[in-house]
Amino acid sequence: MLGSLTFLSLSLTVSAGLVPHDHAHNARHDHSQHDHDVARALPGQWYHRDDHPVHALFRRQGETFPAIGTPEWAAGYPPGPPAFPDTTKMPVEWLNALKDAVARGAIPNVPISNLSSEGVPTYPAGANPNGPEVCSASYGCRIPTDLWDAPANHIALSFDDGPLPPSDGLLSFLDEQKEKVTVTHFMIGANILGQPAQFKRMFERGDDLAVHTWSHPLMTTQSNEQVVAQLGWTMEIIYRSTGGRVAKYWRPPQGDSDTRTSAIAREVFGLSTVIWNRETSDWSLGATPPGTTVAKIATSMNEWLTGPKSPGLMILEHELSEEAVGTFKAAYPLMKSNGWTVGSLATIMGNGTAYQNAASDTSEVVRVANIVDAKKLNGKPPGNVNTVSAPAPAASSQAPGSKAVQSSAKPSGSAAAPAPSKSANSARTLVGSSFSALAAVAVLALWS
Repeated sequence: MLGSLTFLSLSLTVSAGLVPHDHAHNARHDHSQHDHDVARALPGQWYHRDDHPVHALFRRQGETFPAIGTPEWAAGYPPGPPAFPDTTKMPVEWLNALKDAVARGAIPNVPISNLSSEGVPTYPAGANPNGPEVCSASYGCRIPTDLWDAPANHIALSFDDGPLPPSDGLLSFLDEQKEKVTVTHFMIGANILGQPAQFKRMFERGDDLAVHTWSHPLMTTQSNEQVVAQLGWTMEIIYRSTGGRVAKYWRPPQGDSDTRTSAIAREVFGLSTVIWNRETSDWSLGATPPGTTVAKIATSMNEWLTGPKSPGLMILEHELSEEAVGTFKAAYPLMKSNGWTVGSLATIMGNGTAYQNAASDTSEVVRVANIVDAKKLNGKPPGNVNTVSAPAPAASSQAPGSKAVQSSAKPSGSAAAPAPSKSANSARTLVGSSFSALAAVAVLALWS
């Protein structure tokens, strides 16, 4: 039986160091630690035995999907932060795909990074984060296959950390526009469990559903198997909640990725890595003291939106708070009045689809035996009229046995992220701040 709802919160203190970076796009990157360091009450075992009836829900060929928000829908997933998915309890197909990619030499043998006392991902001596072997996005190095810029004259609209209660205000604003506009949501998997109503609303309006990991760790600090678990479980819940659609895009928390993590995402799951070239720091509006202000964000937006249009803009924004959503609402008219073409990542850059096995949220879905198989379609999903329906909504707007996840204020890195070391010929002020963020977390008590 599903356990009762448990509400947990705690105050967490994070040191945030904002390091300005001299580059063409004047973006800013924050290297501070941002773990969703929250307590959770969970059973000792989150998975089910092989003979448990819930395994029938994961049959692929001809499967039917449980209604979003029901106990059947919520069953079988790992805990959220501060716990991490158990790498020994994930589908063998995912691990086999990883082993195959490693055997083919497709996964670079890059060492796992560690966080410094300042929250900066650091590598062992001899591993150059700016070199082509590592090419860490946290240091501003761009992997050619990763997406950083929108095409000229375009703004690819995206929001991190949802679904969350403030997502409703964002979606309502978008629905009010005269011309239909879609956006990309980079979702935390544990938040999907906590906010099924917002998730369903995003899907039904045709927004891109993309991956932002299950519990928001810095990905270069994770082992190969941990990277697979973080991506796989988020893809799995999107798959089971959209009629079998397999996500096409992911964004690493804080923009922390390198050749190893980017290759795992691509080779195991067929995911494209997305960073950004402008950062609002809207995640820090609720910090104590705030890392930025609404006025500062407005000034930055005005500068970007009235400035050069090549390359196009990929602005890091969050649906983390009403204030953060409000800064986008205030900037949107300026985007339109300055002649920018705006839309979701898939609309602007992805041939109109955010999925590897479907042309849209209403089109035909190509069934796959496992989410790792979708990459074999080579990014050419069908475009026929919908023949597979997404799960129906449950009567409840919240998943039984889970509490809505409220992410903590989150430092995120700039797409043109700086090296964490200070530059002698471009000395800037290192802005440090410590803040407390109250985070309420979803707790899913599963059948034992």
